[in-house]
Amino acid sequence: MSEKKIGILTGGGDVPGLNSVIKSVVYRSSEMGRSVVGIRRGWEGLTHVAPDLIDDPRYVRPLNRENTRAIDRSGGTVLHTSRTNPWKTKPNKIPPHLVGTDISKFAKDDDLYDLTPIVLENLDRLGIGTLIAIGGDDTLSYAARLHSEGFPVVAIPKTMDNDVRNTEYCIGFSTAITRAKEAITRQRTTCGSHERIGVFRIFGRDAGFTALYTSYVTSTRCLIPEHVFDIDRLCELLMEDKHNNPSNYSLVVISEGATWAGRGVAEYGDADAYGHKKKVDVGEALAMEIKKRTGEDTMASDLTYDLRSGDPDAIDHLVAITFANIALDMINEGVSGKMVGIQQGRYGYAEIPDPAAGARTVNIDKFYNTDRYRPRYDNKMGTPMLLEAI
Repeated sequence: MSEKKIGILTGGGDVPGLNSVIKSVVYRSSEMGRSVVGIRRGWEGLTHVAPDLIDDPRYVRPLNRENTRAIDRSGGTVLHTSRTNPWKTKPNKIPPHLVGTDISKFAKDDDLYDLTPIVLENLDRLGIGTLIAIGGDDTLSYAARLHSEGFPVVAIPKTMDNDVRNTEYCIGFSTAITRAKEAITRQRTTCGSHERIGVFRIFGRDAGFTALYTSYVTSTRCLIPEHVFDIDRLCELLMEDKHNNPSNYSLVVISEGATWAGRGVAEYGDADAYGHKKKVDVGEALAMEIKKRTGEDTMASDLTYDLRSGDPDAIDHLVAITFANIALDMINEGVSGKMVGIQQGRYGYAEIPDPAAGARTVNIDKFYNTDRYRPRYDNKMGTPMLLEAI
């Protein structure tokens, strides 16, 4: 086992800090005398690589100190990513090398296919002894499936939503807040020049951590999925802010999954491999509704993808390096089927979250003022810096 390779992949949406994990895994592995092979395009790499072309560069990339030396200076992931779910593969997503063969043995209910046997065969062909999977709830749910099949897996959480259970922090969160703060600070000049109400949409399908902490450092109102807000009360607060501001503008940050009474969360398009559809732009919808009810000009700004672009900030770089090294410590100690994380402000590891439990969400009683639509700034004594205890 000690002579076998370590595999590593990134799945789901990209965030700043992924390349820092990859580089740190490679450097530490070389000190341990183990080689690393990168799986490209997330779980797709392990379903689509053909048996007769197991080193296909589209899906497999050997990693070493030379070809990872500078990757931590940029964002994204050099291994690329996808939202592939081998456990629930649609007929139109069957790998080309399986088309025309008998795939009935992989058939599941609902016209889906479980390609886990293909994944296990390819891991064996590649000589991978342990796999490091970096991702959010969706990617890690399949990592847990592999562990249940007896394959050694170590998980590392990433998502700028910071909503993975069993950890207080996910790679990408700090950079997202930093980017949002910078963007909102810049756009204050436009809101002030035109005396408008600014509406800033931020990622957060199920949890409002990113919106909440952005609001915390920009002193804006915020709307999160955990609380259905009253549109009339919001308009009242925004007009209050506007009239009390010498520049005659006001601001609100809204998570993509937030909604107000009488309006559901609108979605469109086909569901992805994990059952998620795209959300209709709630920022645009809210800006129009505010203008309709107040008569004030509004400005809607979508901050979503800009927050996951570019290089990581110092905190995400630091956490990424540390998570990677803890993952290698775990492998060295024979620990698998666990996820690196932070609990009570300290590094450690925990169970890979059960996808049935859903996303980790904001405790609104402790951290959100449901009347003022703001973060709570009181009762912080004894709480962890930055993070919310789980």
